[in-house]
Amino acid sequence: MATDNRIHFWRKNPKVPGSLQPVYGAQHPPLDPRRHRPLKDTPKASSVVKSKKPSTFHEFARSTNDAWDIDDEEDDGIFSLKQSSSSPVQSRSTPQTPCLKLFKVPDDTELGTRSLDRQEPISTNPDQERLDVESGPANGRVVKSCSDAQLNVNTARNPLQKQQSLPVRPVIPLVARISDQNASGAPPMTVREKTRLDKFKQLLSSSNTDLEELRKHSWSGIPREVRPVTWRLLSGYLPANRERRDLVLQRKREEYFGFIEQYYHSRTDENHRDTYRQIHIDIPRTNPLIPLFQQPLVQEVFERILFIWAIRHPASGYVQGINDLVTPFFVVFLSEFVEEDVENFEMASLPLDTQRNIEADSFWCMSKLLDGIQDNYTFAQPGIQIKVKALEELVSRIDEDVHVHFQKCEVEYLQFAFRWMNNLLMRELPLRCTIRLWDTYQAESEGFSHFHLYVCAAFLIKWRKEILSMLDFQNLLMLLQNLPTIHWGNEEVGLLLAEAYRLKYMFADAPSHYKR
Repeated sequence: MATDNRIHFWRKNPKVPGSLQPVYGAQHPPLDPRRHRPLKDTPKASSVVKSKKPSTFHEFARSTNDAWDIDDEEDDGIFSLKQSSSSPVQSRSTPQTPCLKLFKVPDDTELGTRSLDRQEPISTNPDQERLDVESGPANGRVVKSCSDAQLNVNTARNPLQKQQSLPVRPVIPLVARISDQNASGAPPMTVREKTRLDKFKQLLSSSNTDLEELRKHSWSGIPREVRPVTWRLLSGYLPANRERRDLVLQRKREEYFGFIEQYYHSRTDENHRDTYRQIHIDIPRTNPLIPLFQQPLVQEVFERILFIWAIRHPASGYVQGINDLVTPFFVVFLSEFVEEDVENFEMASLPLDTQRNIEADSFWCMSKLLDGIQDNYTFAQPGIQIKVKALEELVSRIDEDVHVHFQKCEVEYLQFAFRWMNNLLMRELPLRCTIRLWDTYQAESEGFSHFHLYVCAAFLIKWRKEILSMLDFQNLLMLLQNLPTIHWGNEEVGLLLAEAYRLKYMFADAPSHYKR
């Protein structure tokens, strides 16, 4: 009796699972959304395909497999993108599956001019409802699925073509024109920017550079052409006296490579083996999406810089996160010799002396930076603990709603702000934005230690609306650890710095305002 009821049910229900819908998780990958429009977006007369429907449950069971998505008329194109990146699926022995008939799909230029009413009529003859790409006879058991036919085409497409089915946004490259002031889309050179560049050149060409005036002009960003020498001056690596600069550069570079000869061979000694091993593990993780930093030559440079610094600073040694702090200096000093995009530049194409100079300058400027925040990396990292606590107190005064929301969701500031302090927001911002941010940090007297606290507070409040919309611990913490800044440019960083300066002006010299 139960069997009769099941048969009667499948006879009465015209909507058979798997008859028209792409079946995810079955024996074939999903349909490509660019080649097969969602049913609700196309005219009903031309989009409905009449397929031979099974009349009993047993026939249905023989004709499909694992068909659970009955009502899902459309899915994100992400599923098909993930499938297309894998190796092509081989035809396998499966029951014959009813499927949409494939027609020749016009290329992208034809799609824009061809209307839907000019599509080829679809045959309603059940005997012709078969795939055009069958790998066996009609009554055989080896059948190639519809989406299988498109899989090889998808794998040949580059990532930009794969994303055409997703919403289109203006893409700002991760590193292209990384040192350019106009990374956010401004014209190449405005009158104001040219005037600022001339002012920088005038300051730098004087016999004794006025560092206070240089800091004043650097606060709102340093032009690309003069950024390398300006960073060397503001970090304290170069003297203000112009005549002494070449001699100082030569001496410091020779001193660094003297350290290499003296210490680098000891990386395999028992005392330093663990330090070098940790550095060797962390270097490939540094900016993994940027080809420049995946070159073996560049990774060797980073290993030498970090190992020598760790040997010369035994109080802290190497700590994870310090590897990130080399990258802005390295890219800025490299841009002095590279006109095209830095992202894909081949380091080996530079002369050996130039490579050595970039390495030595990156080491000394990073050392100057870390001298001011070394308590961030000593045992138990007390500097970070203090800064995170100060951030909590500051946010409680700036925006009590956000602070109370963290308490309700049981989110501790240390769970997300530790990385902000340890990596100086480098994991939260694109590298081009970090370089712009460091222009201002170099211009501030205690930019990497004191001013950074107010930048973190402004950065947190920037996402106030999104934070308050997350009502549970997991989603809130995931938001804070993956903030959507990939499309940020100089404009967003400028607004962030302006808000940080306002907070510093209000709270830095007002202890009674800082605490309740």
